[in-house]
This record gives sequence, C-alpha cells and structure tokens, in this order.
Amino acid sequence: MPESVPPRAHPVSRWLLAAPVAVFALVAAGCGIGQQTAATPSTPETTSAVTVTTEAPLPTPAPVITVASAPAADNALQTLNTLAVKGRAPKTGYDRDLFGQAWSDDVTVEGGHNGCDTRNDILRRDLTDVALKPGSNGCAVVSGTLGDPYTGTTIRFVRGQGTSSAVQIDHVVALSDAWQKGAQQLSPQQRVDFANDPRNLQAVDGPTNQKKGAGDAATWLPPNKGYRCTYVSRQVEVKAAYRLWVTQAEKDAIIRVLSSCGATAAAPTTTERTETRTSTATPVPETTYTPPQLYAPPAETTPPVDAPSSAYYANCSAARAAGAAPLYAGQPGYRAKLDRDGDGVACE
Repeated sequence: MPESVPPRAHPVSRWLLAAPVAVFALVAAGCGIGQQTAATPSTPETTSAVTVTTEAPLPTPAPVITVASAPAADNALQTLNTLAVKGRAPKTGYDRDLFGQAWSDDVTVEGGHNGCDTRNDILRRDLTDVALKPGSNGCAVVSGTLGDPYTGTTIRFVRGQGTSSAVQIDHVVALSDAWQKGAQQLSPQQRVDFANDPRNLQAVDGPTNQKKGAGDAATWLPPNKGYRCTYVSRQVEVKAAYRLWVTQAEKDAIIRVLSSCGATAAAPTTTERTETRTSTATPVPETTYTPPQLYAPPAETTPPVDAPSSAYYANCSAARAAGAAPLYAGQPGYRAKLDRDGDGVACE
C-alpha cells in the first residue's frame, strides 16, 4: 500500500493556535505597563507631605510687655487711678456662655477672623520650639515649650487628651470677676471680644491656673514674684480698655505690687480757696486728690493692741473664703504660721 501522507494543516488552524499566544503577550505587556504607571505617584505624595509640614505659621498677637521698673509701673499706676472704685456686684446671672463660644475666632480684637481659634493663637505666641499640626494652615500647635510666667518653671506642652491640660490659657482678668465689676453692662459682642482679647490671655501652668480660679489681685497673685508687676499692670490695662471697675481692696493690692517695682503714688495736690475772706486767718488748703494709703507695719516699739475687729483664720483657705487674703504682717489675722516663706505676706 502506498504510504499515507498526513493532511496539510489548514491556515485557519494555524491562526487559532497563534491567537492565544499573541493575546498572552499583549496581556503580559499590559500588566507591565500597569505596574510602571502605579509606581509613579509615590514621588508626588512625598513632595506633598513635605510641603504641609513646612507651612508657615499664622501671625501671632503682639507680645506681652514686661513691667519691671518705675516708668512702666508709674504708667500702670496712673491708669489705675482712672478706674472707678466700687463694691463687687452680685454674681447673679453669671454664665460662661454669656461670653460666647470658647476661643471663638469671630471677634473684632487682634487675631480675630484669621482662620484659627484663640487658644492656638495664644499658644503660638507664648510657646517656643513650636511644632504645628500638618494641614492646619499654620494654626494648631501640637507641641512646644512654655516658660511659665506664673511659676517661673519650664513646661513641655504636648497636644493630647491626657496632656493638653498641663498648659492652660488663663484670663488675666477672670470672666466671673469681670461680670461682677461691669461686664454685665457690656454688649454680647463686647463680652466675646473680652474673652478672646490677647491682652487678657496668657498660657500658664495648668494646676496654678486652677488655684487662681476667679480671684482678683486682692485674693490671688502669681507665685513668681518677679512677674507680679506685669500681671497687675495687665489687669489694669484690660479693665481700663473695657471700662470695668476695681474694689478698694483690689486697688490697694495693685498699688502695693506696683510700688515694689518702683512706682510712686502721686503726691496729693492742693489748691488754695480763691473766694474773698474777711478773716485774716491763713486759708486752709483744699485737698483735691488723696492717694490710697499704703500699709506700713507698726513700729516694733509700739506694743500690739488687739482691736475689737481683729480676725483669726485657721488656715489660708479660711482667709481666702473671707476675702482677706493675702494677709500682710501687722494686719488682723496675719500669723507667722500662715506665712510659709517668711516674706511678710501670708496666704499669697
């Protein structure tokens, strides 16, 4: 039998065999292109992150002016003498909400409408080595270092639920104190401005701020004595700006502090009566201004006499509750046991 010859492959069959190979090659090539394309965005992402972390911080409020010598202290004393002296009004009706949303940016004072809340504005002003939160447009502080003026210590600030309270923003003139000394008469917008005015705000040690509470200069002063002149001068500046008043005890306390850094109370001025007198006696001078009398301890040679109004306070808490703190040597209620640092001022 003749040898059989296998049939010739049909052209269509060849195309069917080659087609899967071509498709596979195209798919493989497509995958390679896809991986290369997916890898390219990594560079722009890195560049974007660097841009956010290096963004410029927002402008900060004007720095606080330190008062430590006679010229500035005298200016504060002159302003103090322009403030009305009245009794403390009842706290009836006081509520924190009457001073607006806490740390509102919707104010007309310095820093208002800058796109950042007031707390972060003050942190950026008062802290050093400040690190900002990425993407906050230069607003939010995540860490920094505070040279606390109230205690004279250095405090590390780290933003967080359990750490942020280490540094608090104090109202130099407390909101409650302001309410009882004229802020009731301010408009709602003026009260919001007052609560967010950088002149009345200071980043400080949290626990010390809690101890201050709503005290005025007659009941609380910073433990750091080197800052007290600046502290009371700021209170005077703020009360003058918002037309608030002071109590007599508060004014006397401020005068004592300002005097300790060189301020001198204005001497009384006198004028003679100009009307015609038939008497030949010497005219009696008329006193037009009498400055508050500074307290001076009695001379050691004078034996102490218990006045009927002398007071006794078991501790400083009792003295503060009675509104008598701080107590100065020689005043009713002063005892050496209450004066822990022996400086003549108890229950500071």
